[in-house]
Amino acid sequence: MSLDAVLARIDADLPKATDRLMEFLRIPSISTDPAYKADCDTAADWLVADLKSLGIEAEKRPTPGHPMVVGHVGEAAEGVPHLLFYGHYDVQPVDPLTLWKTPPFEPQIEDTPNGPVIRGRGSSDDKGQLMTFVEACRAWKEIHGSLPCRITFFFEGEEESGSPSLIPFMQENAAELKADLALICDTSMVSRGVPSIASQLRGMLKDEFTITGPRIDLHSGHYGGPALNPLRELSRLVTSFYDEETGRVAVEGFYEGVHEVPEDQLRQWKTCGFDEEEYLSSVGFTEPHGEKAYSTLEQQWARPTLEINGLWGGYNGAGSKTVIPSEAHCKITCRLVGDMDPDALRLKIRKHVEDRLSTDAKVTWDNDLEGSRAPVMDITRPEFEAARGALSDEWEREAVFTGMGGSIPIAGFFKKILDLDSMLIGFANDDDAIHSPNEKYDVKSFHKGIRSWARVLAALTKAA
Repeated sequence: MSLDAVLARIDADLPKATDRLMEFLRIPSISTDPAYKADCDTAADWLVADLKSLGIEAEKRPTPGHPMVVGHVGEAAEGVPHLLFYGHYDVQPVDPLTLWKTPPFEPQIEDTPNGPVIRGRGSSDDKGQLMTFVEACRAWKEIHGSLPCRITFFFEGEEESGSPSLIPFMQENAAELKADLALICDTSMVSRGVPSIASQLRGMLKDEFTITGPRIDLHSGHYGGPALNPLRELSRLVTSFYDEETGRVAVEGFYEGVHEVPEDQLRQWKTCGFDEEEYLSSVGFTEPHGEKAYSTLEQQWARPTLEINGLWGGYNGAGSKTVIPSEAHCKITCRLVGDMDPDALRLKIRKHVEDRLSTDAKVTWDNDLEGSRAPVMDITRPEFEAARGALSDEWEREAVFTGMGGSIPIAGFFKKILDLDSMLIGFANDDDAIHSPNEKYDVKSFHKGIRSWARVLAALTKAA
């Protein structure tokens, strides 16, 4: 099938594609606010109608929350890949409204120093990204009468509100959603104009503990000196988590399952356009503060962390209260990489604390917190290099396999529930202000995103 004709159709149809996106953006599909429930339904209906206009068997599926949209096109055939494309149609709330320069659900094209942008809530996260794939499929269908491979479309309406219906829906419909590879568009480029495929994300472990000393709060004049102060005990324990000289976590066995980054990936990272000075200075830093043996990007993408997210206890009101508190509290999270096991790591962290407790100090743990492994993509699969080549051709520079410092839960769910590897490709930029006032999506990202997906579809079909 001719790719050039598809790309030419995308170029010619860009104004119409932009109009369709604008129509979609006008729907205020805020999933977390019950006042917008009907609008979320409207957004799902809009997607169903749009997919059906392409000859895709699509329908709105009910859940206890907002509906899913599922569509299928193509038949199983030898040598033809089956791709599952995921996106979400819900958006974040717009507060504070006073900070928006234009109404959030009245999208418009605006000129900026980096070129024209589409301004409006959901333009980047995730409606604009979602529609890059749909528009690529539209161009394929208009030129060739069919798509190059078998595709399942899976659009969620609760991503911005915790996805409470997602796991049950995937479990109940696992057989229908099963495919060869998942494509996820809810991500960004590593830097402006540098096409990226996320090859590894970090997992998460959460824990919380309380240190108890005396059975009640104590008068510091009566007990100051003889008493064990839980806040001091907690400070000592927190300090013991780290080796200040190397920046490493000092919990025994913490790094089990962590792997070094292959040299070719490190090469790609060094040339990806990442500006370390800007990254650090934008939040008031002059140097990185993680493991000293690793670069800033490695610390962010490929190394695990143990972070203190909250410490509290004692008196926090105005003025002074001469009290030795009965309790002190700590919240921690760990970002996981590679093959780190969150359940095993939890036991190691707890043992580290319990082995260092002073006499008369007691620790209790919150047992309702969960952990998730780090999704690591198998980039040795030929589809990944094929997609990287397609992106490189479109953007006229080498596409890179990147890491991500955070987590994208859907990638982990696809692996755990469907045993499905994910390919994360998106065209957002860091300055898109997702979740913030004045969200935007570059017109170039929208246009070249559509062209990129057309190339990726051709490449994945050929690689099968």
